[in-house]
Amino acid sequence: MTDPNEAGDQLEELATAAYMAGREGEYLDLLARAHRAHLDEGEPIAALRCAFWLGINLARRGETGAAGGWLGRAQRLLESEGEDRVERGYLLLPAVFEREARGEWAKAAEIAGEAAAIGERFGDADLFALAGHEQGQALIRAGEVAAGLSLLDQAMVAASAGELSPIVTGIVYCGVILACEQAHDVRRAREWTATLSRWCDEQPEMVAFTGRCRIHRAEIMQWQGAWTEALAEARRAAERCLQGENPRAAGEACYRQGEIHRLRGELADAEAAFRLAGERGYEPQPGLALLRLAQGDLAAAGKAIERLLAERAEPGERARLLPAAVEIALAAGRVEAAEAAVAELEALAGELGSDALAAQAAHAAGTVLLAKGEHAAALAALRRAADGWQELDAPYEAARARALVGRACAEVGDEDGARMELDAARAALAELDAAPELAGLAPPDADAPAGLTGRELEVLRLVAAGRSNREIAATLTISEHTVARHLQNIFAKLGVTSRTAAGAFAFEHDLV
Repeated sequence: MTDPNEAGDQLEELATAAYMAGREGEYLDLLARAHRAHLDEGEPIAALRCAFWLGINLARRGETGAAGGWLGRAQRLLESEGEDRVERGYLLLPAVFEREARGEWAKAAEIAGEAAAIGERFGDADLFALAGHEQGQALIRAGEVAAGLSLLDQAMVAASAGELSPIVTGIVYCGVILACEQAHDVRRAREWTATLSRWCDEQPEMVAFTGRCRIHRAEIMQWQGAWTEALAEARRAAERCLQGENPRAAGEACYRQGEIHRLRGELADAEAAFRLAGERGYEPQPGLALLRLAQGDLAAAGKAIERLLAERAEPGERARLLPAAVEIALAAGRVEAAEAAVAELEALAGELGSDALAAQAAHAAGTVLLAKGEHAAALAALRRAADGWQELDAPYEAARARALVGRACAEVGDEDGARMELDAARAALAELDAAPELAGLAPPDADAPAGLTGRELEVLRLVAAGRSNREIAATLTISEHTVARHLQNIFAKLGVTSRTAAGAFAFEHDLV
């Protein structure tokens, strides 16, 4: 029996406060008590709504039996009223989630659209925004990106205008930003993340949603080159997600930490962060595959990326994996595989209408063309990539593209252009503290004989150790074509014509 002094509305208010404070277990307990209190008070529709939210949250936790029980109870309460009500729209949402879980995006969008229409007809802002943002996500997954993004924007306008209840506001904010990331719409993700950040900052005691907000912020910071700040934000995100009883989200925050460590060349720290992400239920890919590449384990990197591409069919997910697939394939000398990945990435960039994917596709195409020795074509693609990254305010990616532009300029005989691009890339990478990329662009070392660069010294030492071009490429995570080009430069600077003579030079000058 419910305590007669416990009013259903008051218990719901306490439940909302518990949810926003990250105390999910307490939230569910209070909501169940509110449901019983509403029934005792003769308020079946209020009890129905409590049952709905209990079912939705239990399903999200994986407690399918209890979730089904509460949703079934809500359905019976609706049927007992015998009239058309807005709650019918809410009870369509579990069917939307089921269709999404099966990958039936068009059907999910259709059902969500029906629920949104009910919300609009009854003037229920919460239902209209919840259903509308689910419809938008489903349309994006179904390939109707422009229509989906339009619905997401409408939901976000309602959330940012304060038209929604607190829990629905947080759900819409996080769902929309996640959908923008899946659509690779960097500009929208930045805009709405800033809006979410302001909402979270206005409520410093709130725990719910703030962990995911910090994950989004960390990713935006990383994009914009603020790596130290991004790393700190990702650590705070993991702590807040654990406080909010969301270990998988904490794993995603750990993955973000691992990516930043990997880009800075802190491979042991990256390994630890990726391992922790996996332990918390978030698969640390493609970062882990790229870490294996950086560690020289080309076989592990190749197997991982092949497995991921075989498993993932959704366009946004494949687009996230394909740039890594190109890099790993080129390191293994598998130019045809890299070309196939580039072709798919270009198609997805057009399908999703994403500026970020267009820049990635141009960047990947340029690296493949360089590996094939088609330097003029590579130069054109890489300039498009560099321009795209600069417009998106992505300094790391822009610096990488400019470094490749510099190499392509050198190949076509434009030494002044090569020097200018490489100097700009070095300066940007040094500011970012991107040690691995910077090491590959080392200028001539004043102390090195014959004006060899740092990268040329690395190649020469490996040649002297008896390594083949393929082994050198795998060790330094560059293509065999790039190794061959370094060898040509080394031979010219040393005035030798063979690997044996170059190795002898290395031993004579104590370079090994």
